[in-house]
Amino acid sequence: MRITVNGESIGLEDRYTVWDLIERYHLADRPCAVEINRQLVPKAHHREHRLTEGDEVEIVTLVGGG
Repeated sequence: MRITVNGESIGLEDRYTVWDLIERYHLADRPCAVEINRQLVPKAHHREHRLTEGDEVEIVTLVGGG
C-alpha cells in the first residue's frame, strides 16, 4: 500500500500500524504526536491503529535547542 508521511509518499506492507511506522522512523523512544488524515491518533492507540491505502500521516516530534 502507499501512504504519505510528512509529505513523502512511501510504500508499506499491508497490516502496518502507527506503532510500526514510529519504529520505522526510529522514534519509539522519543515523544511524538501522530495525525492521520487530520485526526490525532492518541498514543494509547498507536499499537492497534492500522494504516490504510492513501492515508496522509503527519508525525511531529519535540526538538530541543537553545
